[in-house]
Amino acid sequence: MKTARRSYNGPYQNEYLNQVAFPMGGMGAGMICLEGSGAFSHVSLRHKPEVFNEPLMFAALHVKGVPTARVLEGPVPMRKAFGTPSAGNGLSGRSYGLPRFAKALFTTRFPFGIVRLDDKTMPVKVELTGWSPFVPGDADNASLPVAGLEYRLMNRTNKTVEGVFSFHARNFMPFNDKDAGTVSPMKGGFLLGVPAVPKATESTDQFAAFTPSSGVKTDCAWFRGTWFDFLTMLWKNLVAGKSQTKAPFAKGKSSDGGSFYVPFKLNARTEQTVRVLLAWHVPQSSLCLGDDVPCDCKRGVNEPAAYVPWYATRFKDIHAVADYWRTHYDTLRARSKLFSDCFYDTTLPPEVVEAVAANLTILKSPTVLRQHDGRLWGWEGCCDTAGCCHGSCTHVWNYAQALCHLFPDLERTLRETEFFVNQDNRGHQTFRASLPIRPPAHNFHAAADGQLGGITKVHREWRISGDTAWMKNLWPKVKQSLDYCIATWDPGHTGTLVEPHHNTYDIEFWGADGMCTSFYLGALAAAIRMGRDSNADVTLYEELLAKGKMAMATTLWNGEFFFQRIRWTGLRAADPTAAQSFNTNYTPEALALLKKEGPKYQYGNGCLSDGVIGDWLAQCSGVGPVLDTAKTARHLRSVFAHNFKEDLSNHANPQRPSYAFGQEGGLLLCSWPKGGKLSLPFPYSDEVWTGIEYQVAAHLIMTGRVQEGIQVVAAARKRYDGRWRNPFNEYECGHWYARAMSSYSLLQALSGARYDAVDKTLHLQPAVKGDFKAFLSTATGFGTVGIRNGKPFLKVVSGKIDVEKIIQNQTDL
Repeated sequence: MKTARRSYNGPYQNEYLNQVAFPMGGMGAGMICLEGSGAFSHVSLRHKPEVFNEPLMFAALHVKGVPTARVLEGPVPMRKAFGTPSAGNGLSGRSYGLPRFAKALFTTRFPFGIVRLDDKTMPVKVELTGWSPFVPGDADNASLPVAGLEYRLMNRTNKTVEGVFSFHARNFMPFNDKDAGTVSPMKGGFLLGVPAVPKATESTDQFAAFTPSSGVKTDCAWFRGTWFDFLTMLWKNLVAGKSQTKAPFAKGKSSDGGSFYVPFKLNARTEQTVRVLLAWHVPQSSLCLGDDVPCDCKRGVNEPAAYVPWYATRFKDIHAVADYWRTHYDTLRARSKLFSDCFYDTTLPPEVVEAVAANLTILKSPTVLRQHDGRLWGWEGCCDTAGCCHGSCTHVWNYAQALCHLFPDLERTLRETEFFVNQDNRGHQTFRASLPIRPPAHNFHAAADGQLGGITKVHREWRISGDTAWMKNLWPKVKQSLDYCIATWDPGHTGTLVEPHHNTYDIEFWGADGMCTSFYLGALAAAIRMGRDSNADVTLYEELLAKGKMAMATTLWNGEFFFQRIRWTGLRAADPTAAQSFNTNYTPEALALLKKEGPKYQYGNGCLSDGVIGDWLAQCSGVGPVLDTAKTARHLRSVFAHNFKEDLSNHANPQRPSYAFGQEGGLLLCSWPKGGKLSLPFPYSDEVWTGIEYQVAAHLIMTGRVQEGIQVVAAARKRYDGRWRNPFNEYECGHWYARAMSSYSLLQALSGARYDAVDKTLHLQPAVKGDFKAFLSTATGFGTVGIRNGKPFLKVVSGKIDVEKIIQNQTDL
């Protein structure tokens, strides 16, 4: 029997549970995923992803009178029978072979994941809620190395039910199976760790599992033996309903793991919730990234030689983390619930709400790190066992719009790194930051889209924060950066980027193009505004902006969309065979193509989905449109008409196909509806990226094409519906890819809501018709914004939002 199609933002069940793994943990603090069945996986606590790390860790329930105990999980997804590492050897040491509940259903209301378990043979239903703190504006509490589990036990009978709840974890903290770990008791639970080893970089790592429930018994001495002895004996005790306190072994090998037990008694039709608090402390790492490795680089006297997480500077050990978590649990849960309720108190389309919320989990993934001094640093995404593409890559993080609204103080640290650390005296920015953050080597091109986008984003951070002093402090660096961009890529002052310019497709575009020129115009417009406020002469920028707008509307416009005029002769740059480039090698075959078609990896007459992205970023950043609005709208209609496919069966993708297979739909990066596709267009042109899909969808909505925008969003989320891909892990060049946080811009696109903290003005230009309500987050508070009975309203739920004026559809109120 075929499962009914899942509704967007609705529950996951049956086949839609297959891939569900919901990240829990703090920003830059490590991650544990709660699977749709209630299992735990992707355990990544050592400042790197460990996608296939699924240690033995489970809760169980014994009920008197029931023949067997049950793991508090639903059925094991059959994908784990083959494809899981070591599946061919039987997967010993897992809980997969133990009895469990017959049915599971998963829902999410970020940052909460809820698993509902049911089994007709059990007198108790169970609801598991997993979460970790997440409150906009409170970056520190959102960066804690903790997760909370709440097991709600509900007696559905008219009789009293007695039993034992228990939680168990094999010691997964040792670095390999030969290392002797430690298992020790703590208040309400147990600690897993490794013994201190002299000079070891990660020897103090510890993990805690504990409960505030009364009557807890802790077992730190599992049966020692061979084969499957420890799990066999552990399960035997669970079936018998034994709950025992056992101290760690005084001699010999330490226990393989730890357990705690909570006896319970439920009267007829009553319930009880058992909380399990998880915490960890991994204070050091060996991560040191950047072209000057080993780390003999320019750092302060007290700067660490390798990455140290922020939380390690606040909490000296696992006991400090656990005490803080225990003490503040209720407050942090209430505040996180307040945010969650406010976020979901909306009338926006469910596809959009789902897309935004699902990608907020990226902030809880190993993609994000936060170093000792609190500054944020990010990978582009994650490989299975290591980060992928280091350094808060500016041309990827350009797309991410969530952090700047939810935690603007952390977003500003990215700008400060770009302009104060990664920029040299010429104005050249290295688009990948080193880790620990420090001055990098300047031995490659700047990224045109990344560097120009950063200028636009300084304007965004200024208007979000209202901190004009901060902007003025950056202004000399911003001017230096923009002047470098002009001299390097537009030396003839055409208002377009003509010289070869590196970009997010990991190649250089030769000649003027719509995509990077739109970034250029956005940066010029932003600099004009900031420069005027800084009493600077912006005459040149004004002239270039006017020229660039004209060029976009004429020489880069074909009547349907903006394109690229490929040019590789008569430039300051050496010819493509000699110019510095990334991963471009001219073989004899490629040289023949160069003579015939020009440089490899261009888009020329193509209809590029990113073709007007600079205008989207400018609008998201409070700069406003920087291109002819009618032509922008026409370009986006062409992108939708030519690049969006409900079915990709007839599309050939010789590049990276796993983002969208033939039977799926999605938005292609580029197409050539007027012909002229080069033999070797830019490397990713035939792919589908959710980060670009959401960017285009939001821009379509901004131009009034609401249904088309939602259609693109729906196609993306259909690919991530839990059957074949994890709904909470949109990947591109790696898991939890940062570009996907472009989805947050959908909120601004639909609601038209943007708060300017400098002018204390709420701009409200909704794309949706009639009454609506949507989530709004600012630097000082969050709440609900919308139209009620035809009139604008703002309900502040947390903090404060000082609004002196509302501008609705360009009308002051």
